[in-house]
Formats: sequence, structure tokens, C-alpha cells
Amino acid sequence: MTTSAFYLQLYDAWNIALDYGAVFKRLQVWRLITNFFFLGPFSLPFAVRLIMIAKYGVSLERGPFDKRTADYVWMFIFGALSLLVISAVPYFRFPFLGVSLVFMIAYVWSREFPNARINIYGVVSLKGFYLPWALLALDLIFGNPIKPDILGMLAGHIYYFLTVLHPLAGGNFKFKTPLWVHRIVAYWGEGRQINSPVQSDPSAGIVFKGRGHRLGGTQRTAARDTAEQTEGSASASSHQQQTQSNGVAFRGKSHRLNG
Repeated sequence: MTTSAFYLQLYDAWNIALDYGAVFKRLQVWRLITNFFFLGPFSLPFAVRLIMIAKYGVSLERGPFDKRTADYVWMFIFGALSLLVISAVPYFRFPFLGVSLVFMIAYVWSREFPNARINIYGVVSLKGFYLPWALLALDLIFGNPIKPDILGMLAGHIYYFLTVLHPLAGGNFKFKTPLWVHRIVAYWGEGRQINSPVQSDPSAGIVFKGRGHRLGGTQRTAARDTAEQTEGSASASSHQQQTQSNGVAFRGKSHRLNG
């Protein structure tokens, strides 16, 4: 949306760019957030960023962050805060950090799926661990700025180190998702369920419905079914005899006395 509006000349991109001078002197605090929503004008690099979001972002959401929506949201919040802090250094200063945030997604994905096979433009095949480095090399070859890529890799490594590498190394510090993020996600999820006009399907996600059988237990199951049928027949016969005999004290042939 921001790129389309920029293409239609509805606004000046520099009005949403990150400028610490305007933030602190003119109190234009919206620049701390709006700079993440601009990925550049329509171009081949812009299309590549969208593909990275659709492929690697969704893969993380459905893979390591499945049923961990709060942790997934916190990854983006922490990444944005880290990028804002890093870009405060004059050498790393960049007006738009949306590309860096997308590159952070690619870096975290490469650490979560290091052995996955990927193709770069259908030419080069390599492991997922080398994905961010390959993208960095392509931007360098095509003449695109590589500073946003480096910022994204740095922010992604900080997040992955605090959440995965440090705990695995036996570190005492545990980097957890704050409680307020869980509450916001829970509140937002409840609101979606209440306001959603579509009722949930209880059978959604069920691939097979039927009767379960234990392997190797066919004969035992058949014998058990035969015994149950025999027992049921005997019970039915007994019940029928009992029903017919209700209210009858004597059964047999009658004879009249002195007859």
C-alpha cells in the first residue's frame, strides 16, 4: 500500500523516513514506525522482498512458530527495536528499515532450516544456511545497497543468539516473550473469534475418519466380535423366555379331577 501510494505520488517518502533529528527536535515520533512500511519503489528488488515475506515468513509462522503467535510477534517487535538502536550509530544509519526487517526474517529462517535446499533464481542450489549470504552477494552484484542487508543479519543474529544459542549453551539468562505481548495477542485473537461471521468447522484438519484397528489383532478382534454376538443372542433368548413367562405360575397339561 505504501509503495502504491508512493507510485501514485500521494505522499513524499521522506515524510515517513527515519530521521532522528526530526524525531527528537520536531517530535515526529511516527517516523520510528512508518519507516518499516516502505520497501522501496516498484522494482525487481521490491518483488524479491515480497517473495521473501511470503515464503520465509510464512514458513516460520507455520513451522517453528506454529501455535506460538505471541513469540512470532515478539520477534518482529524485538527486531524493529534492535534495528532502531543499531541505526542510531551514524555509520549504520538508513532511512528505511523495512528491507532490514525482511532480511532478518530470511536470516532466522536460515538458522531454523539450515539443511533445506533452496534455488537462487533457478541457477544456484545451496543449503538454507547460506541464504542470507547469497542474497547479500546478489545485492552487491546488482548494485543495490547492502547496508540494510547487514543490519537485518545483525538483528537476526542477536535474536537467534538470545532465544536459541544462549539457552542451549547453558546460559542462565532466558530471553522470553513479555507477558503484555501474550495479552495483546490473546485479546486480538478473542476479538477475531467473536467478530468472525464464519463458524469454525470441527472436522477441519481431520484427514481420516473411521474405526481404528490394532495391527496384528485381526483374529483376536474377530473372536471377540463372535463371542459378543453369541452372548448377545443368548441374552436375547433368555430375555424373551423371561418375558413370555411373566404372570404365569404353572405351565403344562391340565386334567379335571374325577373326570
